[in-house]
Amino acid sequence: MFIGNKIIVFLVGICFPMIVAVSLGLNLWFEREVVSLREFAADKALENISEIVDKELLLLEAVATVYAAPVDHNEIDKLRDKSQILEGVSIFYWENGLITPKLEQDQPLAQVLPDFPEHTFNDTDIISGAYFDVRHDTAYFISGRLYAAGKAVVAVRVLPSNSLLILGLPGFVAQAQMELGFAGKGIFTNGSYIQIHLDVPAFNQDMPIHLNLSLSNEFYSKLSMQYILMGVCIFSLVILLMLLGYFWLKIDFIKPFHALTEQLININPMAKSYKPLTAGGGAELNILTRRINSLLSRIYRQEMRSKITLESIAEAVILTDIKGRVIYINPYGERLLKIKNAKALGGSPQVILRAADNFNSELHDFMEHGSTSPEFSQVTLDLDEQKIMERSVNNLRNHSGQVVGVVIVLRDITQEAKLKQQLQRRANYDLVTGLLNRSAFEEQLKVIANNGNAMAVVYLDLEQFKLINDSCGHSAGDIMLCMVAKAIKASLTGKHILARLGGDEFGLAINGASALEVAKLLKNVINNVSMQVMHHNDGHYRVGVSIGVSYRRDAQKDVLEMLKDADIACLAAKRKGTNQVHFYDERDQELAYQRHAPKWAVRIAQAIEHNELILYYQTIKRLNAQHKRNRLEVLLRIQEPCGRILPPAQFIAAAERFKLMTDVDKEVIRKTFLWLSLREELWSDHCLSINLSGNSLGAEGMVSYILQQQTRFNVPSSCICFEITETSAIQNHSRAMDMIEHLRKQGFSFALDDFGSGFASYGYLKEMPVDYVKIDGCFVKSLTTNAKDYAIVKSVHDVCRVMGIETVAEFVENQEIMDQLRIIGINYAQGYAIGRPQALDGYLPVDGVKRRSA
Repeated sequence: MFIGNKIIVFLVGICFPMIVAVSLGLNLWFEREVVSLREFAADKALENISEIVDKELLLLEAVATVYAAPVDHNEIDKLRDKSQILEGVSIFYWENGLITPKLEQDQPLAQVLPDFPEHTFNDTDIISGAYFDVRHDTAYFISGRLYAAGKAVVAVRVLPSNSLLILGLPGFVAQAQMELGFAGKGIFTNGSYIQIHLDVPAFNQDMPIHLNLSLSNEFYSKLSMQYILMGVCIFSLVILLMLLGYFWLKIDFIKPFHALTEQLININPMAKSYKPLTAGGGAELNILTRRINSLLSRIYRQEMRSKITLESIAEAVILTDIKGRVIYINPYGERLLKIKNAKALGGSPQVILRAADNFNSELHDFMEHGSTSPEFSQVTLDLDEQKIMERSVNNLRNHSGQVVGVVIVLRDITQEAKLKQQLQRRANYDLVTGLLNRSAFEEQLKVIANNGNAMAVVYLDLEQFKLINDSCGHSAGDIMLCMVAKAIKASLTGKHILARLGGDEFGLAINGASALEVAKLLKNVINNVSMQVMHHNDGHYRVGVSIGVSYRRDAQKDVLEMLKDADIACLAAKRKGTNQVHFYDERDQELAYQRHAPKWAVRIAQAIEHNELILYYQTIKRLNAQHKRNRLEVLLRIQEPCGRILPPAQFIAAAERFKLMTDVDKEVIRKTFLWLSLREELWSDHCLSINLSGNSLGAEGMVSYILQQQTRFNVPSSCICFEITETSAIQNHSRAMDMIEHLRKQGFSFALDDFGSGFASYGYLKEMPVDYVKIDGCFVKSLTTNAKDYAIVKSVHDVCRVMGIETVAEFVENQEIMDQLRIIGINYAQGYAIGRPQALDGYLPVDGVKRRSA
């Protein structure tokens, strides 16, 4: 329905009935108000007339009362003649039923008055009321007053017919008439009059009387007519305004709007340009026109951008209609498929793309399913040269979401596919040797591990390869790696997997062979690798190989864990020498430590971060009375979440392997200084020995850290002794000397631990400024049964005594050893015979000094 018709329907079907309804409602309301006003006026009229009647009767009662009094009646008559209020009032005397007028002129009136029987005044002294003489059609107001037994004064006022009109409102009461009987109820409208009745007090109770009033209805009729005329005028004015509004809308809006819609209908969406719309009418239509023109401009720009984009992209774009016929091919698609757009229009995509015979049916199925996501596939086009294309198909939809066709996009990925193949090869193969790399090797291990056969995972590490790289360069090293790879491959007889794991390390998986067969094969590998000689700059270079093997007889062990075990076994093979093979054995405690070293390294770092390192101590006992200080060696432990305390052998080796000992030593120093700072009572006679690892000797910042912690906790340096092993002191001789000299100047003491187990121990002892020498326990524990060990211990003590160094014997496990040490003159003893390691927080001095609470 057009908007003009909608406006007409709105005006006629909604507005007009509403106006009629409102007009009728107003008219009814006006009528009800007029009726209410008329009833109110009638009630007021009755009220006023009733009040006047009551006053008139009271006046007659007053006159009768006055004449009944024993006063001079002549004076009263004179007063009555002068008063207008008493005008028309006649006086009568009643005695025993007879009425006598006071004036002769009232004699005719006495004849028509009602009878006054003797019993009239039996119940009261005064009687008042109205009387209507039907015979003469005359109404009276009568009041009688008893002034003696059987005697009364009667006052009478005659009411002529016109006198009743003055009782009501002037011009409102049209007729007033006394009638016998009781008054009727309600208000009755009779033409131009309103009929109402009013009961009047009757002089004779047996003859009720009422007043019949006719009120004028002319005023209210005029008022009602005025209201009707006003409603008609308002109704007509509203209808006129509606008509004017309709014609105004039609001229200023409907016609311009129709013109605008016609221009919109005539817009050609396929045109290369558009003509801006024009419209007359009001400002709103002009705004709407500008907005539409702005929208058309954006749509046109978007259309042009889309067209330019389709013509510029390096991808073939083909559009089809709902029947699968080609409706557009962009320029790149024309060049790629060698077909013009005009020739391709209406054609089949299957023919143009040289696709499979079912391609068109697949397109129709795709459109029927109405998929909202594109479908990707990879196809090969045989053009001038074979090209690999990525093909995507997606549905075209109109503004309502209905599928109206498909868009086919072809992207040339030939170079990407070739590059992907190259990257895939690089991702899986070593560029130098052409073998599998580590990640591909691990994937292959997972594949062959599922067959359940016996399998060996081998880890091969070349020896002396770094010499070739450093001497001849990496290019020569790559040549040697290729030679080694060929030699290993030549040694393999079955379908085994060989890979270069990185650097000079190789991995080998041997499937379905016994442990003996694996050992024989690896011996052959060692022989072949050893025979490889590389000539470079008149030099001849060879490499050796250390081999670690992890072997399983079933599929219960994880192959990646086997590779880790083979790596650990390779480290053990290196320690045995060059060209050695070592099989991993889970019962080998040392290999187990190496196997779990990474886990322990992580656990140590976590323990340091969360303050979980625990300090233990072992007592170092004085063997002669001249030494007054009590000595304790601080030991390190880690507590598991379950509460189990771990021995140091399980984590110290891991900490040294992964360079964590410096951090461990710093944490031990900090916690020891903190513990000692809370126990000042121990400062005078105690000394705590702290072990420093070889990594900490001369480490950057270690000396400053020790001094910083001493300042922080304010502990005396005389209470601290640092223990360094003989081996680490010799390996880091110059750095150890600098550190020892610097800290000794600050008052710290030093002990040389495990003395006697190294080379040329006495030579270095002469140069090292240490305060104590701890004799290695391997000589002490067999002191009582081995004369050589006794002689070594005695000689070490004698040398140290000459040099002014005190001695400490380790591994003192019984009283017999302790007695021999006293004979030799050893200063201190340490071992299970003295005391086992205990938690440092629970330490109590042996001399009974109470520990100061923290």
